[in-house]
Amino acid sequence: MKNAIEIKNLNKKYPEFELKIDKLNIPSGTVIGLIGENGAGKTTLIKLLLNIIKEDKGNIKIFGKDLKDNELEIKEEIGVVLDNTFFPEILNPKNINSIMKDIYKKWDSKLFYKYLKEFGIKDNQILKTMSKGMRKKVEIATALSHHPKLLILDEATSGLDPIVRNEVLDLFLNFIEDEEHTIILSTHITSDLEHIADHIVFIDKGNIVLEKQRDEIVDNYAVLKCDISEFDKIDKADIISFKKNKYNYEILVDDIQKCKKKYKNCVVDKITLEDLMLIMIKGEK
Repeated sequence: MKNAIEIKNLNKKYPEFELKIDKLNIPSGTVIGLIGENGAGKTTLIKLLLNIIKEDKGNIKIFGKDLKDNELEIKEEIGVVLDNTFFPEILNPKNINSIMKDIYKKWDSKLFYKYLKEFGIKDNQILKTMSKGMRKKVEIATALSHHPKLLILDEATSGLDPIVRNEVLDLFLNFIEDEEHTIILSTHITSDLEHIADHIVFIDKGNIVLEKQRDEIVDNYAVLKCDISEFDKIDKADIISFKKNKYNYEILVDDIQKCKKKYKNCVVDKITLEDLMLIMIKGEK
């Protein structure tokens, strides 16, 4: 399988924060879920991939080409939805269509208006009068309407009601069906990633602390819950991270079946991505 993105020895340093990624390969035809708390480095990584900011050192290849040397060619193939809208509020979708026709060689007006119709958006409605969810729909329609190979999405489903969110997630799944398209989705709505992500990249304090297939996390990782008297009996080799509560411990483990057999006096529950983040960020090792 080809890689859509290859990152090596990437570093971006600020006075109070540093992003360091030694190696990260993102295969074509996959949905990559970026998780981590605010300030962990997700948005910094996205800005580096879009060449909005420059790395201090390291190398980024997209579609097998160096980003530094092929920025314009690469950006033609990337659709973007950022957390904050990048369109002036005085525009309407008809204006956006006119602007995008001059920016992207493969801009597809017919497709853009098809998405607007599906999303129930009038082409003459000014962005300023739209809800946050409606603006997101316009941005998603725009990102998809120049036939990109790669979608980079930062909180793309925030502000959408559950029904529309499911429709949008299905749209993203259709986008990657041919295994030539790739999605990077950074979101705090971790249930979305449990629905569509192939791979999870967990960033904390500027470092990748976990990089696994979603199925491996969902099928194998678990929360082991035990009282304080049982905690000392837990094999330290089984503990990835743990959180002490008032009356019990919550322990992150990576082999649910083994732990169910090994610790019969404890409760072993399947984990959600939200639980995983909480125990790894707030817990101890």
